[in-house]
Amino acid sequence: MIISNAVRRRMYRGGRPSGLARALNRVSALHFRSGILAPADWITMEVAGRRTGHIVSCPLVVTRYEGERYLVSMLGEEANWVANVRAAGGDVVLRHRRREPVHLAEVDPGERAPILRRFLAVAPGARPHVPVDRHAPVTEFERIAAGYPVFRVTPRP
Repeated sequence: MIISNAVRRRMYRGGRPSGLARALNRVSALHFRSGILAPADWITMEVAGRRTGHIVSCPLVVTRYEGERYLVSMLGEEANWVANVRAAGGDVVLRHRRREPVHLAEVDPGERAPILRRFLAVAPGARPHVPVDRHAPVTEFERIAAGYPVFRVTPRP
């Protein structure tokens, strides 16, 4: 591991990215958007900023569970992209080689636990930010599910 878990947590102290995290996120967003040497589930989400209306890009990992696609906030409710998605009514664009207009529908907290568990399995960079071990039983994820927004991805015309 190039960056330790402690450093990863410090990069997002208070739920906001530090200068280093912002710089790394910009590079990751470009990389994920291009699709070059990036797994298919590494995407860049574009959403209108709730205050400025300018397009904000955020690198994320799509979590596939029971035939559906989901986006999960590793930083919980305080993540800026979560507030922007809610303000945009869930309408965003996912980018990975091509643009895909989608609608994000928030998943009820009672249904989030198995999705959160799967998220930690496919997104190792998120593990330092979620206070449950990825191998823990689903019941442990139920305890924290209300604090970690999960959005179901559905196609938009």
